[in-house]
Amino acid sequence: MTAAAVDWARVRADFPALDQKVRGKPLVYLDSAATSQKPRVVIDAVRHYYERDNANIHRGVHWLSEQATKAYEDVRKKVARFINAADPRECVFVRGATEGINLIAQTWGRTRIGAGDEILVSTLEHHSNLVPWQMLAAEKGARVRPIPMNDAGELDLDAYAAMLSGKTRLVCVNHVSNALGTVNPVARMAEMAHGAGATILVDGAQAVPHMPVDVRAIGADFYVFSGHKMCAPTGIGVAWAPLATWESLPPWQGGGDMIASVSFEKTTYAPAPARFEAGTPNIEGVVGLGAAIDYLTALGMPAVAAREAELLKVFEAAVRGVPGTRLVGTAREKAGVVSFVMEGVHPHDIGTITDREGVALRTGHHCAEPVMRRLGLAATARASVAFYNTPQEAAALAAALGAVREIFRT
Repeated sequence: MTAAAVDWARVRADFPALDQKVRGKPLVYLDSAATSQKPRVVIDAVRHYYERDNANIHRGVHWLSEQATKAYEDVRKKVARFINAADPRECVFVRGATEGINLIAQTWGRTRIGAGDEILVSTLEHHSNLVPWQMLAAEKGARVRPIPMNDAGELDLDAYAAMLSGKTRLVCVNHVSNALGTVNPVARMAEMAHGAGATILVDGAQAVPHMPVDVRAIGADFYVFSGHKMCAPTGIGVAWAPLATWESLPPWQGGGDMIASVSFEKTTYAPAPARFEAGTPNIEGVVGLGAAIDYLTALGMPAVAAREAELLKVFEAAVRGVPGTRLVGTAREKAGVVSFVMEGVHPHDIGTITDREGVALRTGHHCAEPVMRRLGLAATARASVAFYNTPQEAAALAAALGAVREIFRT
């Protein structure tokens, strides 16, 4: 399905949270990079699970447990199809991208990273794909090195190539920057990493909601993403790796359902993915994730990407049209994020005043302080768009920013 073939007004009506007023004004929600709104089908799926199928999974022999288990494992199959994984068992359910990265750090990282090794981390990273590696490096005597970026927010691939060496064990990069919207050339970076004998982890939290993702075509060794940014509930996400990789790794957390047998003498562990899903999981979150995948699949991710590319142009033009406002992050390839500053106005003040107009922005460093520091900024205001936004909302944003400008002229 193409973007032109989709009735986007009807799609927007699927999201009940968007149909309300805040502070007496129609809500203009421009914070989807932090968390997306949820369509009724996802809300209904979670409600149905609790009303009809609520039971613990895998270990029960009664009907409700069987129903819950089937629903849970069926979603694993949906995830695999959605990202083109070779086997559903390659998809480990986690709380989100952050937990997925920590899982990889504590399993792969602790067994593969040693003293003197280097971990290359892009300057564009969210803290969740930097801090776990700093913690591991401090423990192991390894070194974290930043992959530089230019003023537009694009990674310097020549510098990256020069940094790769026999010491490089891991490369960490986001598919799409949450702070600037830069779409990184992850397939090329994976090829380069592998050429140096290194492993690469891609944080796809800001990519999976906005574009088709094929983990096998990308060639990454690990790929993680969060459900709550792709119309699913909070507290659920996926860590992907080839099955052989998962089978080679030790468990991270111990508890129920991740074991084959337990005795005081010895415990043996279940195969992947159960080995990495200790305890009662977020079953309702998985059910909601499945409903979100069905919803996005029905829309078609190429149509979603095309719609958001159109909106991005409209919103960037709206921001540029406000006197004294400057876009931050002008990469040639971008997705869904309009980050900006206004001369003489702190971003927090921008967010406070636009909120009075019903416009919800995100302000601050966006959990990406190294990006801000590289650009010489303390913070930006960020309007992040999704397919359910409208061109009319770009005009509302411009009007709200005009109100900010007027206040600070007086």
